[in-house]
Amino acid sequence: PGNKELEPLKYSKVASAAYVSRRKAESCIQGTTSLLSYCLGKGENVALILKDVGVLLIEGKKVEMKFYYDFLERLSGRENLEKAVFKVPQLLDMMTSRLVPVASLSSSGRVIIFP
Repeated sequence: PGNKELEPLKYSKVASAAYVSRRKAESCIQGTTSLLSYCLGKGENVALILKDVGVLLIEGKKVEMKFYYDFLERLSGRENLEKAVFKVPQLLDMMTSRLVPVASLSSSGRVIIFP
């Protein structure tokens, strides 16, 4: 809805942040996108690990983000996070630990993990 324009990905910014060449960044992003598209097209369950943020789980038509507790704690502060969880306990369903095996976050226990 609305007139939203897509902005092209700036490979040079990604390359700079990752300390790799622009060509390498573009190749990695396109390869990952292609493999992700293939897996989703085949109906595979996928877990995309977002470093220091959490895990994006895609199972069939269900998409769910599980944030690392320490990431949310850095964003909001421990006290604010604890208050929010106390007021809205369902927030716990959106959190995970880095120590939890990614496959255990899936309802099927089987995922293709994209690091």
